Amino acid sequence: MEALERALSARGLTVSWIPGKGRGLIAARDFSPGNVIISQEPFASSPSKFSSGSSCDRCFTSSNLRKCSGCRIVWYCGTGCQKLEWKLHRLECKAFAALSEDREKMLTPTVRLMAKLVLRRKLQNDLTFGFTSYYHLCFIVHLSHQDMSDLDEKQLILYAQMANLVKLVLPSLDIDLKEVAQNFSKISCNAHTICDSELRPLGTGLYPIISIINHSCIPNSVLVFEGQVAFVRALEPIKAGAEVMISYIETAATTNTRQDNLKQYFFTCSCPRCFKELKEDAILEGYRCKDKKCDGFLLHEVEKKSFTCQQCGLGRDENETTKVANEIEEMSKVVTAVLSAGNLSQASSLYKNFEQLQLNLLHPHSIKLLQTRETLLKVCMELNDWRRALQYCQLTIPVYQRVYQSNHPMVGLQYYTCGKLEWLLEKTEDALKSFTEAANILRITHGSTSPFMYELFSRLEEAQAEASYKRSALGERMITD
Repeated sequence: MEALERALSARGLTVSWIPGKGRGLIAARDFSPGNVIISQEPFASSPSKFSSGSSCDRCFTSSNLRKCSGCRIVWYCGTGCQKLEWKLHRLECKAFAALSEDREKMLTPTVRLMAKLVLRRKLQNDLTFGFTSYYHLCFIVHLSHQDMSDLDEKQLILYAQMANLVKLVLPSLDIDLKEVAQNFSKISCNAHTICDSELRPLGTGLYPIISIINHSCIPNSVLVFEGQVAFVRALEPIKAGAEVMISYIETAATTNTRQDNLKQYFFTCSCPRCFKELKEDAILEGYRCKDKKCDGFLLHEVEKKSFTCQQCGLGRDENETTKVANEIEEMSKVVTAVLSAGNLSQASSLYKNFEQLQLNLLHPHSIKLLQTRETLLKVCMELNDWRRALQYCQLTIPVYQRVYQSNHPMVGLQYYTCGKLEWLLEKTEDALKSFTEAANILRITHGSTSPFMYELFSRLEEAQAEASYKRSALGERMITD
């Protein structure tokens, strides 16, 4: 505990016990937007598809991959990553090589992560922040949100089965099944999904220090990754004495949805957004006013058998509203099935009709309508239909700005997507504006030194140069005329 406190103190942080939450990470100095609050490599991690050759087991990159010649299961991008992982992998390599085909199928990413955790605990000379990772991990396990007594019978059985799977894939190790089952319950609350710079999931990692940080639906910090290294950066000014908070879940959702998604962490969020979101929830999941010029939302009035706009007072017939809602529900099943079948052209046409049906009933800022437009954006990009893709991308941004904080990476990434589409369509001035908006947000969330940000800055500079050239050429023509 003392070693942890000293290490955190050097970074302007401390751990405190917070009523109603348990332990939490507290700022001991001021942090400005974009400041790195803490960074950490994982104690243990596993790619989502480690045995399919889709990513390197060390850095999660997807290029130049080769199988380990020993086990023929794990992949690496080169000898550098393989050497860095060898101390750990040598303990599992022979065991993996000896697995039968049936047992190899049992080696899921979750089982692999726990196997790595078991092995890492045998390598106690590996240091994190200047003290032994093993003791570092024990501290977090001891203070975990989760306790075995909180689990129901199904969860206890599941964790016991998972522990047995670890024993099956690592038969040569002396494994305490009860301890492994307990650690599965801890990992369920403390592991983080490792994403690429565009927030696409790559795998799962255990970051002991970062797992101290509590959740908020309006966080003052954000967790992003460069490879497997996790960075927590301030989204807004954080004063000394304030708690550092990140979001554990997708926050573009209603309060009920967010609370349901947080059940896996065994707590109920009590942030301001969860207590004062009645109107916002009605907009995100509710119906629009029948007058399309009005941006009000409807509430159901049972006695009047109608839905009434809370802004202009205009009513909407209950039967008519229910009929359209049922049509949306039925069509949702159809479009989902067509998209799952991989027929993109048909999916594009059906989703366009589906969007129009939703527009007859759902509020323009509805989450369901947003999801439809996100799907249309992806489908249009797959079909290289850049013009329509840009239209849908532009329609999503106002909703993103409503459901996310102003400096949230999702907002920045959506501006980046808009900029790339505008550049393809030779809309130079629009692309410049979008790249600028993206850079202003993402330099806060992603820093300025990653390859991802270098690419964004390069696109921004290219757009600036092109826009400057076009303005200059236009000015010369005007002088000549």
